[in-house]
Amino acid sequence: MKQLSERVSIVREEERTSVVISARVGGGKEALLVTWFLAWLLIGVLVIRERTQVPVGDPMRQYLLAFLAFWLYFAVKVGRAVLWRLKGFELWRLKDGTFTIKDSMLGYGKASPYFIDNITELGLLAVDRTSWKYQLTDSFWTVGGERLGFEHLGKKVAFGKGLNDEEAKLLLVELKNALKRARKAQ
Repeated sequence: MKQLSERVSIVREEERTSVVISARVGGGKEALLVTWFLAWLLIGVLVIRERTQVPVGDPMRQYLLAFLAFWLYFAVKVGRAVLWRLKGFELWRLKDGTFTIKDSMLGYGKASPYFIDNITELGLLAVDRTSWKYQLTDSFWTVGGERLGFEHLGKKVAFGKGLNDEEAKLLLVELKNALKRARKAQ
């Protein structure tokens, strides 16, 4: 096993290459994210309690119900981000002519297989660091920030969540070499 950084490790065997990327961030950021989520849950509980005390027929009940709908949406989004940062991993495996990418939380997640013969244009994603979209997806409170990508049967696939530039470049070299070896072996 080779450690590229604290969060990224590679295992190379004869017929298989595996990469594990941890979604963990520094302790201060994790504490901030968990505190934010707990405060968000507390707000929801207080609003639910307040809504039960408002008399039936008062327009405030409908307002609070609409507020709770938005609150629930963001509670799910933030809860998913907290779970991703605390227990999430991005897993890649190149084996038997298939490149598989899986976002794993608590061991669960959907694995997406791609045949290596159909993978084209593997490389770093071009990102505009001044754009609003980049700032949002690169934030630690979201699940995202992909750095690598390729085309598979006309569909663009982005992966490499949360990698910094150095890790992305090192992994790209490793992945290209592994793909080259796998294509020769077929």
